[in-house]
Amino acid sequence: MRRIFLLAGSACLALASVTGALPALSPATAKAPAAAEASTQSGFARHVMVAAANPLATQTGVDVLKKGGSAIDAAVAIQAVLGLVEPQSSGLGGGSFMIYYDAKTHKVTAYDGREKAPMGATNRLFVDDSGKPIPFFDAVLGGISTGVPGAIAMLDMAHHDHGKLPWADLFKPAEKLASDGFIVSPRLAGMITLKQAPQPSAPDARRYFTKPDGTPYAAGDLLRNPAYARTLQLIAKYGASGLLTGPVAQDIVNRVHEGPRPSTLTLADLAAYRPVKRDALCAPYLTYVVCTPPAPSGGPGLQIALGILGQTDIAKRGPGDATAWYEFAQASRLAYADRDRYVGDPAFVKVPVEGLLDPAYLKTRAALIGEKAGPVTFGMPEGAPEVGPDATAEPGGTSHFVIVDAQGNVVSMTTTVESIFGSGRMVDGFFLNNQLTDFSFSPNDSDGTPAANAPAPGKRPRSSMAPAIVLTPGGKFVAAAGSPGGSAIQAYNLKVLVALLGWKMSPQDAVSLPNLVAKGDRYGADLFPEPIMQALAERGMPLSTARGENSGLQAIIVKNGGYEGGADPRREGTARGF
Repeated sequence: MRRIFLLAGSACLALASVTGALPALSPATAKAPAAAEASTQSGFARHVMVAAANPLATQTGVDVLKKGGSAIDAAVAIQAVLGLVEPQSSGLGGGSFMIYYDAKTHKVTAYDGREKAPMGATNRLFVDDSGKPIPFFDAVLGGISTGVPGAIAMLDMAHHDHGKLPWADLFKPAEKLASDGFIVSPRLAGMITLKQAPQPSAPDARRYFTKPDGTPYAAGDLLRNPAYARTLQLIAKYGASGLLTGPVAQDIVNRVHEGPRPSTLTLADLAAYRPVKRDALCAPYLTYVVCTPPAPSGGPGLQIALGILGQTDIAKRGPGDATAWYEFAQASRLAYADRDRYVGDPAFVKVPVEGLLDPAYLKTRAALIGEKAGPVTFGMPEGAPEVGPDATAEPGGTSHFVIVDAQGNVVSMTTTVESIFGSGRMVDGFFLNNQLTDFSFSPNDSDGTPAANAPAPGKRPRSSMAPAIVLTPGGKFVAAAGSPGGSAIQAYNLKVLVALLGWKMSPQDAVSLPNLVAKGDRYGADLFPEPIMQALAERGMPLSTARGENSGLQAIIVKNGGYEGGADPRREGTARGF
């Protein structure tokens, strides 16, 4: 089979020369230990399927589809609910990447709702007067961390393209929940009292999450947010302009201009924001076509990792095979090295995507996977620019959902406010993002060579978010998946795609597998059995307990004339349909 690189929206034409029978997706033949039993989180349905990180959001999406809404309609409603019930992860003040599959045309479109730096930002955004990077959480809590939010503008654009129900109607479920109150979930309650990050203790967050008796809201409590409801009313009436202009925009500017570390963000920055619509980045893996957003998303990094693994025998192994996980980890390390070196906002830097995904280059990278783990570094693909090393920290406050509507159209969307509760600052019922801390804090190498992901005015920071849609070579939908997780998103998404497409696992089994995040000389993992851990250690890969944001994988596959969905048991999500 000839491997082909493509950057296109229609897989059916570009992959005409890919041959081979399409393997059926079926339950795993080899069992590996799951993270937890989660039978109540999976689902099967004949007509539509939704998998999201909170049951209230999942049900809202299903309700929209029952009314004849499209996958995009459901995405708008789900995001509005998630921003209320899961504010630690995403919201009106954040950004997003989404890919959309049109069942009629087989075209896959990428929507870029990534936040942008204000025009007053410079490449020294996160360095002090002496030229040293400032402490990370000093930056997070400062006004300088907030970029122009893009998720709502992106959804507004997508709704104009593919919406069926009235825009205003899609915000009514979230508005009602905000006005009447919603039950605080165990995960949200845990975030409210989290001590490992400063945002829950920031003044705005503490004020919102403290009851009249002075105690924090706990799981099972009813929490109302009338300010959020009022903001939704403005967005419902005016579209994205209800957020990016007028009184809400003024409140955003006022809040980020307050110390410490005030921002240069202006009303003009907010009003000028435009989402970007692009062809998806699609490339073959096994006998499938995997589509992701292009740069500045995490799509290129995920595609590099899949391309390297396509040169190995991992698909012939299984989740209980230590060699499979060894190959997985080494491919991850190589892909991260390339991604960290070369990927940035393509409007500002040259991203050598064709070179990175060239089959010959991927073969040379896969050849570096030896018998034992050794040092890894970035490669030199065709067209590689001269860029300096990266110094980007990527903690996560992110969510993901997948949707298939009654016409077979598909949404895979990853959405974020960056860290937990973003910057910890709130306006009008929602948290502001700290997305600009996704830039490299050190803008240059010691010799002055600029980092690809250095800050710049109007620039989008590089993201790890990589929502995925899988097709047959003929352009038929096979699967959709994605995860939150900060920089670990690449590894989480890689795991579920290998499990679904190579190991033929069900969505629930695939998302529940242990996680392994390998980057540089660090190997973080969760819930692996001792024999696999010992075997990996003997090959130079001692696994440590993973730190950072857990996965929150959601996945849907076509199965038995309908759709089967699974939700990561590490979070509170569910997969439901009808």
